[in-house]
Parts: sequence; structure tokens; C-alpha cells
Amino acid sequence: MPERTDLAALITGHAEVIEMINSGEAGLPVLTQLLEVARTAVGAASMAFVEFGPTGGRVIAATGATEWTVGRPLPASDPAIVCLLSGPRLRQVRVDLIPGMLAGELAARGVRRMIVARAEIAGLTVGSLHALYPDVDDQHDADQHNVVGYLASCIAHMYGDQTGLPVHGDGPVVAALADGLAVVDREGHVRLWNPAAAQVTGRSAAQALSHPLPFPLPPSGQVLDHRLPDGRWLKITSGELPGPGSLRVVTFRDITDQQRRDQDRELFVAVTSHELRTPVTVIKGYADTLTDHWESLTDTERRQAARIIGQRANELARLVDRLLSSATDVRPDGEPASPFDLGDALRAAVADLPADLRHRLVLDLPADLPKALGERQSLATVLTELSTNAGKYSPSDSPIEITASADEQSVSLRVSDRGIGIRPEHVERAFDRFWQGESGDRRGYPGAGLGLYLVRRIVEQQNGWVSLRPRAGGGTVAEVRLPRG
Repeated sequence: MPERTDLAALITGHAEVIEMINSGEAGLPVLTQLLEVARTAVGAASMAFVEFGPTGGRVIAATGATEWTVGRPLPASDPAIVCLLSGPRLRQVRVDLIPGMLAGELAARGVRRMIVARAEIAGLTVGSLHALYPDVDDQHDADQHNVVGYLASCIAHMYGDQTGLPVHGDGPVVAALADGLAVVDREGHVRLWNPAAAQVTGRSAAQALSHPLPFPLPPSGQVLDHRLPDGRWLKITSGELPGPGSLRVVTFRDITDQQRRDQDRELFVAVTSHELRTPVTVIKGYADTLTDHWESLTDTERRQAARIIGQRANELARLVDRLLSSATDVRPDGEPASPFDLGDALRAAVADLPADLRHRLVLDLPADLPKALGERQSLATVLTELSTNAGKYSPSDSPIEITASADEQSVSLRVSDRGIGIRPEHVERAFDRFWQGESGDRRGYPGAGLGLYLVRRIVEQQNGWVSLRPRAGGGTVAEVRLPRG
């Protein structure tokens, strides 16, 4: 029989969460604390929350035995996603009966069953809450189910208030809350019409409900740009809602002024010009010195100038590659995924790093580390970006530790620094393109805000995932997990 629900612990813990919100806390710290409250109350081995976006889900918070899943992507094509988005909103499932890689990994780690509750707003699923247990007893405590369902509704309320959620701001949650939202039935008649929809179209809920949409309905999963009679343009998307009724959710926004597109273009140009200027200036300066003062320079000074030109040229080449890679969503051709020696690959990649960074690295790699499955060549880029990032945000005389380990499903590497650290609410935003934390001003910590974005793209293309977390004692830990070869 499962453990009884500790309602006293739930009330006490939930009060602490509310106090966090009242004191100004938001986002992931509050969500993680709520998961810990839930884990204690329902006697689960671990809790996890998956946030859904346009391309699937991602584990954004976890406590207990599933902390290792944080950052794990769940593509929309994953059978587990299909399972989560269909059927009752609250239910208990056997983990070994769920198809997909992640379910298999959970089962291999001793997780036998889970209670799952979807967090929904106006019929739109924004995420799912999971309580995981090591037993397979088909009997269950009704209170456990009620608590998990209640807390999923609380999390949905946090999304509704947009208190630091969603973590990934381009998901359907933002569309549902900040943009026009409609739900239509199989005949195309409006069943739900939110305030933003009235503002965007000029039609009140009374004028819209039970009537056809005032614009075309694109096929599910597709995007349509449509011009209204008054000359304004709307970007319209639609998707099927899970459950009976053949309902479809439609989101739309006014894109007439193209503010976001213009801002992205201006930001890209500004970042590019800023980042290119420094290495180009240094290269030109030392090249001019060699040309104009060759005869008066000593051999040591000439070699020093040539060395700096070479270093800056390498930096410039890497920066151009990052900028070009970040400007396209097309995957570059690379090596096919194959087993490779992660330890050897890391040692080779370290040897190619700049000397000032290489001298700070401390490698702790086990001799019996199993092979990883992926693209060995890309690991050099991953390590370069993570170690450069660690070096930039930590004292120049502090060590940067590179460690590796493995379990039955994956091989992982960690890059740990003793720098300024990362705030819990920023551990996911740090992977956004061009994003930099509050302490990452371009004067004290120059950078394009592209490194972690590219690392996540590279790693996830190899069926792995990457996550950040604060380091105990100060600093940041970046962890990359790849499948075992």
C-alpha cells in the first residue's frame, strides 16, 4: 500500500510557497519549492514538471531522484508526449507501459509508477506534473491523486498570472495569455474568445461567440499571415485540443508593425558589429606594428605580435561561425552519430583551448568511462563554449573543473566554476539566443549571448541534453548528457 498523504506537511509547505510569492519570488524557484512540498506531502520518491511549447515539452524542474532530468527535451513526436496529452487530466500510469526512451530510463532507475496531472488554462495544456514512485501497487490513495491534481491547478494559476512562467517565452502559454485566443468547434464556430482577441479584432465576446471566425482558419500546426479589411496583418496559428469534441485552439497577434522582427534584426546587427570590432581592431593594430616597425622590433616582439594575431584570428573565426550558426535553424552537415571515447575527446579539445584558459582547467576523468554516442567533432565546440563561459564569469586565478561520469543510460560531462553563479530563475533563460543575465553587462562581461544557445542546439541534435545549476559553495555547473554508445 502507498504511504498516506501528509496533509499537514502540504498545508505548511504551501503556506511557505505563498510567502515566497508574496515576497516577490517567482518562476523556477517557486515552482521547485512547490515540487518539494508536493514530494513530501504525497510520499513520492521524486517530482517533476514538464513545460510544453510549440515543438514539445522540456523538464524545467525536478526534485528527488529525477533531478538528473532537468533540461531534458521531449519532442512532440515522442510517444510519451502523446500519452501525456491524451486521456484523463489526472491519472496513474505504470512507467514500464509508457513507450519512449525517457520512460525506459526511469524504469531502469527504479521508477515503477507515476501520478500525472496536466496543468491547463482554458483547455490549453501548459505543462504536466509528475509524482513518481518505486512501487507498482495498483491500489492508490485518493488523497495523493487529489493533491497532485490540486497542485497542477496551482501551477496553471502561476502561468495565468505569468509570475516568471512560462520559462520559454515563445510557447503557446504566452500566445494564450498575451495574444488573441479562440477555441472553435468542428463547425468553425467560436466557443471561447479571450479579452486579447476582442482587443486585436475589435469584436467583443458577445459579437464573436457562436459565430464563425472573422478570418481564415489555418490547418492544425501551421501558421498563416492574413490581412484584415482595415489593412492590418495577423499571424494566426491553430492546433487540436486533446480530448473529445474535436475542438481547435486558435491564437493570433497583430504583426503590422513587425516590432519583434525589427528588434531582432537590430539586435543581431548591434551584437555582430560590437563583437567583431574588438578582434579586428587588435589584428589590424599588431599587423600595422609589424609592417611599420619590423626593423626596430626584436625577434621576441615579432613572435609575440604574430602569436596575438593568430589568437585573435582564431577568436574571430569562432565568433563568425557562432553568428552564422545562430542565424539559421538548418542543421550543418557533420559526422554521423557513432560511439566515441568521451575522455579522449575532452583531452584533445582541451589542448586546442587558449593557453590562459587551458591553464585553469582541472580534469578529473575516470579511466573506465564508457563511450558516448554522438558526434565527436562537435564536442570541441561544446567544451570551448562551456569553458569560455565559465572563465568569463569567474576570477582569472580560480580553477575550472571538468569531470565526467556515466550511468546505465547516459554519459555526462560537467564544467564547474567558482564564479558569480547563476540565479535559479535564469538556468533556462540562459540558453536563449542573445540573452545575458543581469550581471552580464557587455562592459564587465562582454559576449554575444550565443554560446549556450549553440551548445543546447548541438547537444540536442545528438539526442542529449544540457542543463545549468548553481554550484554548492558558489559558481555554476553546466552538465551535458549524451546517450551511451
